[in-house]
Amino acid sequence: MTFKFARFARRTSLAVALCLGAGLAAAAEKPRTGSDLPAQELTPRTLYQLLLAEIAGARGQIGLSTQLYLDLARNTRDPRIARRATEVAMFARNLEATNQAARLWAEIAPDSPDARRILSNVAAGGNGNLEDAQAQLARALATHPERLAQNLLGLNRALARIEDKQAVQTIVTRLTDPYLDLPEAHFARAQAAMIAQEPMEAVAALDAALGLRPDWEPAILFKAQVLQHAGAADEALKQVEAALARQPDSRNLQVAHARALVGAKRYDEARTEFRRLLEAAPDDHELLFAAALLSLQLDDPADAEAQFNRALAAGHPEQDLIRLHLGQIAESRSDGTAARKWFDEVRSPEQRPEAVIRSAQSLAREGRIDEARQRLQTEEGDEAARRRYILAEAQLLRDADRPAEALAVIDAALRTRPDDVDLMYEAAMLAERLDRINVMETRLRRVIALKPDHAHAFNALGYSLADRGLRLKEAEALIARALELSPDDPFILDSMGWVLFRRGDGTGALSHLERAYRTRQDPEIAAHLGEVLWSLNRRNDANRLFDAAMTAHPENKLLRDTTQRLRSR
Repeated sequence: MTFKFARFARRTSLAVALCLGAGLAAAAEKPRTGSDLPAQELTPRTLYQLLLAEIAGARGQIGLSTQLYLDLARNTRDPRIARRATEVAMFARNLEATNQAARLWAEIAPDSPDARRILSNVAAGGNGNLEDAQAQLARALATHPERLAQNLLGLNRALARIEDKQAVQTIVTRLTDPYLDLPEAHFARAQAAMIAQEPMEAVAALDAALGLRPDWEPAILFKAQVLQHAGAADEALKQVEAALARQPDSRNLQVAHARALVGAKRYDEARTEFRRLLEAAPDDHELLFAAALLSLQLDDPADAEAQFNRALAAGHPEQDLIRLHLGQIAESRSDGTAARKWFDEVRSPEQRPEAVIRSAQSLAREGRIDEARQRLQTEEGDEAARRRYILAEAQLLRDADRPAEALAVIDAALRTRPDDVDLMYEAAMLAERLDRINVMETRLRRVIALKPDHAHAFNALGYSLADRGLRLKEAEALIARALELSPDDPFILDSMGWVLFRRGDGTGALSHLERAYRTRQDPEIAAHLGEVLWSLNRRNDANRLFDAAMTAHPENKLLRDTTQRLRSR
């Protein structure tokens, strides 16, 4: 009982803290003096109701506890009980009761900013109460001038539950109109603009804030983030560098500079900056993690491994993500035992499926296919994770040139998941590999029926027909539909080039294949492009392409077979 009661009390306190944090900027409410409080006699009946409400909550009867507290608050009109009624109603996720309790609290204690904050937050819970939310926030801003700057900065958090972000921007604009001599008002407008996906308006608002307070660090940092989000990474870097020149000792600006260098893809310089920052704070887990990621980007796995280990030891919150990275680094040096050790230590539900799949792939690379399959089959998980394990097992079998067994795995899964698009598509691709064209076509058409915008299903069916010289007109129509759905996909462009080649249109084929190869230098696209060039008597160009592609992809069978067939003529 004591444990449950304490847990209930902690959770209800946490609930109100979260709501207050999501409202205007947090600040301690001034305690009410004895003269401010009603002359409330603690009668035996009142004490009995208080204890009954708390015991009900501790026993999990939150609805009863909510009602008891709400009745008691109405009867006593004591702000302390009204506050507790609000806390319990919030914990119960009872919006109607929360609204009633918060209104009563604000009525009893009209000068309480906490009551106003919660009431405005509840009012913002649905788009139908926008005027009420705006009125509550306007009153809170007007009645507490000593906390005006903080409260302006909290406006967007108070309105976070409103789904219509354009409406939020409009409300924030109205609420800040009387306070445009304060940079915090413009900062609030910038936040609302970004939430509404209006980055240029956000930049304009931040410029106004900086016009009032030129070296205001939060505005400088936020502006850099907005610029990076808008694709202006170089401009973001310039802004940070200019601010850092004026405030060279600012730790926040130094970190922002390093991150801005990453945004500008100047990875070597960024890593140098992060290393310099680490000299002053060698146990900063965020800096260590950033430096490790940069070393991975720069193809320096040894340094990345060292930094990841340090970040792990320093208590970085993303422990399992780091373990995944360390496992992949071990894989890259063909140390399967070390890799699996890291993968097996991953426990978080978000990262666990990826770790299990990588552990199985590691076993498969060592030829231990059956162990890899068992690893996937015996792992527990929710439906999404189990589905990933099924697809991973099929992929292992496909890679091991055991497509019939892979298809059996997928077919077994489809018996309990008959409308799973991904499983159906995988089954079609395996049937195609087994040259079971009728099965492939039936399943791809089922995918299209289930998901009419599945570009790759249209493409796979069209390409498979074209590659076999079957129903070429229909194949072209299918691939054309895939291109409508995904016009820049290099593999669909390749398919269109190939079907046009099969239909005798070498010039049209060349245009699509060149565009595909510019986008992605895939060996199979190279094989198709080389064959079209050969057919157009551009054999020198074809040979140069074949030589380069074979150097990059010597193991690709289609490329090797195509090159040998054409050169042997």
